[in-house]
Amino acid sequence: MVTLTPIAQNSTPREHTYLQPSVFWSIRQGFPKRLSLLIVTLALAVPLLAWAIVSYAGLVPPMFLPTPTAVLQAGMTMFAENNLLVDVLASSGRVLAGFLVAALIGVPMGIAMGTFYSMDSLFAPIVGTVRYMPVTAFVPLIIIWLGLGEASKVLIIMLGVVLYNAIMIADAVKFIPNDMINVAYTLGGSRRDVLLQVIIPAAFPSVLDTLRVNISGAWNFLVIAELVAAQSGLGFKIIQAQRFLQTDKVLFCIILIGLIGLVIDYGLKSLSQKLTPWADQTRH
Repeated sequence: MVTLTPIAQNSTPREHTYLQPSVFWSIRQGFPKRLSLLIVTLALAVPLLAWAIVSYAGLVPPMFLPTPTAVLQAGMTMFAENNLLVDVLASSGRVLAGFLVAALIGVPMGIAMGTFYSMDSLFAPIVGTVRYMPVTAFVPLIIIWLGLGEASKVLIIMLGVVLYNAIMIADAVKFIPNDMINVAYTLGGSRRDVLLQVIIPAAFPSVLDTLRVNISGAWNFLVIAELVAAQSGLGFKIIQAQRFLQTDKVLFCIILIGLIGLVIDYGLKSLSQKLTPWADQTRH
């Protein structure tokens, strides 16, 4: 027989502990814009300051780490004398073409995989296997299939991104609550209605975020794509400068790609917030 021990009459109630307010460590409770701007400035200034100290002090030979001034001068020379703007436009066009093809294939595939078990069974083994295969291993085959023209470069960029688009969007669709789908069925919606009016609108913010994240992958595969007999492009300039140990030009092209990617990232983030005002505005 189990006996219950009575609560002592003199027992004191549990003391309540209150969360101490914090500005720096607050969890999704807002953050002062001035402090955010200060942190961003420090995050960019500290590495630049370290680079300047090491390079200007001569702690590293200029061939391995040129000074920021030398890198900037090399970039100005490339724009003025080597038509670097043409290379920027060429690389941007290749990235845009490859990324658009990857989006046109990957987005519908991801929505289908996340919505229908049949499509998940069909595509998941292919996506799960091929995405572990290095794109560089396909370069010889791509050259044989498509030659040395622009199509081969676009295909390399597309292959580097398309499967990640599909699998990330499929996961986003699978996280849509079943209650939303069941309510649509209860209100008389057909499968087509559920797909077009429930699943796609609910997944749309995640689709935009996926594309924003994966466009960085397209730029990462740019140098690989421009190894294929390219005569222009930022990747081509990097490879050309590397052959002659022109580290200042290599660094400038790398920084330029980073700046272009940063502009694209903020542009897509702003577009996402305008097109999906109902979604979480704290996305990064």
